[in-house]
Amino acid sequence: MNTINIQSGISIAPSLYPALEAEQYQQQPRSNKKRLLRISAIAFVIAVVVSVIAKGLMYLIDFVTNMSFFGSPTFDYASPAGNSLGVFVVVVPVIGGLIVGVMALYGSKAIRGHGIPEALEQILTNQSKIKPAVTYLKPLASAITIGTGGPFGAEGPIIATGGALGSTIGQILRITHNERKILLAAGATAGMAAIFGTPIAAVLLAIEMLLFEFSPRSLLPVAIACVVGAAGHHVLFGQQPVFAMGDIAAASNTALVVYGGLGIVIGILSVFVSKAVYYVEELFSKLPVHWMWWPAIGGAVVGVVGYFAPRTLGVGYENITDVLSGSLTVQMIAILCVMKFVSWVIALGSGTSGGTLAPLLTIGSTAGALIGMGILIVFPSAGITIQLAALVGMAAMFAGASRALLTSIIFAFETTAQTNALIPLVVTCVAAYLVSFFLMEHTIMTEKIARRGVKAPDSYQADLLEQVTVAQMLKGDGTVLKSENTIAEVLNLLSTEPDNYSNYFIVTNNDGSYQGIISSSNLFAAHHNPEKSVASLIKRRPVFVYANNSLRSAVEIMANENVDVLPVVSGDNMVVVGVLSYRDILATYKHEVNEHEIHQPNIIVKRRSLQMLVRWRRMVGRVQHKSDNSKT
Repeated sequence: MNTINIQSGISIAPSLYPALEAEQYQQQPRSNKKRLLRISAIAFVIAVVVSVIAKGLMYLIDFVTNMSFFGSPTFDYASPAGNSLGVFVVVVPVIGGLIVGVMALYGSKAIRGHGIPEALEQILTNQSKIKPAVTYLKPLASAITIGTGGPFGAEGPIIATGGALGSTIGQILRITHNERKILLAAGATAGMAAIFGTPIAAVLLAIEMLLFEFSPRSLLPVAIACVVGAAGHHVLFGQQPVFAMGDIAAASNTALVVYGGLGIVIGILSVFVSKAVYYVEELFSKLPVHWMWWPAIGGAVVGVVGYFAPRTLGVGYENITDVLSGSLTVQMIAILCVMKFVSWVIALGSGTSGGTLAPLLTIGSTAGALIGMGILIVFPSAGITIQLAALVGMAAMFAGASRALLTSIIFAFETTAQTNALIPLVVTCVAAYLVSFFLMEHTIMTEKIARRGVKAPDSYQADLLEQVTVAQMLKGDGTVLKSENTIAEVLNLLSTEPDNYSNYFIVTNNDGSYQGIISSSNLFAAHHNPEKSVASLIKRRPVFVYANNSLRSAVEIMANENVDVLPVVSGDNMVVVGVLSYRDILATYKHEVNEHEIHQPNIIVKRRSLQMLVRWRRMVGRVQHKSDNSKT
């Protein structure tokens, strides 16, 4: 290590500035585990509350439905399809749309929309902070929308509500924004598990659409919340599959090929459906009326469609079950497929409070059943069944529109408990995902935020900085000042050795033990007495990193303390064994890019970004130095 050691005969007292405790970073894994337990416990409580809210939401939807379509103030389940209002049924969704529009105008605009895109936007742009009012306004607005005939499922609102609850608790508690993100995801996915009883699919949903990471710190709290949500479903809704259907026989190899072709067709349809939603949103944005009136306009279309096709009104989970069990005629399936799409895409495009999952499942299952019927007419020996075609069509539509591949597969498996359907589900969903990937840049969940300039991640990978230790990056050189050196001596030597210049300098005692760190702007300030020791310039608590710490720990210290170099120490006496700079960390990342990913197109962007970051950091250092000198 290159040490500037000018014998000046000056001795100084030890630094009076308290250093960061060495054990703070040695015991960081233990501290992180304690925090993980705390976050997991909070996620558990959130999931319990969300499960109760999910049941309450269903009761509220049933109450509004009974009042709106039957004039009965009861909480018993009743499908709006059985109403006897005649042509006056058109008025009911309009009234619901008016109420939601007023709530959005005077309450919170966040109650509008799908649910998941809004939660994702807050994660990416607002440190996972959702307005607490959404916790009660979203379920209320959704219950009014769905209860007055809106063609949505209850899962979207409860996902948004659970996410809002997790975010609100995260804002109240003293936790990091990443931990708040985990609580948001835990609340959202616990809501999904509470509605459908699908804990595994809910965990995968969090990974693929909200967290974009796979680590214990996020996986454990979310998994606990999803298990609790599923347990709440079993207690409050029952243990039977949500979409019960007859047993399915194992598919032959020929049938798997056919299901793959079906997945391609459904994938194309999923692209059309996704684009249609945002095309309708654009049409509404061009209307010469305030957006508060849009849900009422969309409600009018819902009412007209509901008059001709009553099954399109309301949640419609029973429609999916009927399609999967094969109890509907071809004509009813076709009408439900087309009319549900029209009603849903216009209602959602109007900005009312609704979701995407249940309508996508309905459209996908009906389209899959119709395509399966067509295949059997042309190829009677294809070896497929209408029920399985409907099931894989349902999952493929979800996979293509959202590109949540694993979630789609496991969701269909958990909601039907059909083990023989697993391989056909994989084949069909992969085919739909493949088509969607090449034909659609964004998904139905990310298109809205993409249009606002927010980039949603589409992959997750291991943290490189967590895998490399500080010791692996040490090169044995760096600039270290002795505490007994005077300011004049150091400035004189630096003027003759410009290569030793940096933004920060490490100060040690004679025995090499670490004492502190000083900035170059402070060192070069003109008002200092040149005969004072450099140790007198230490104005901040000493920060350091151990050789066995990860580079991620080093980056966190640099970011928190606003320094671009760190002394690397060892032993109880904290002897400085090296100096780690941000350039060393950037070099590690660049080396990994060159070694493993140089052929991937997006790596060119990463390398350019890396170079820009280096230039930016250098520029900031120069500007800071000049600014500090000018102030002096």
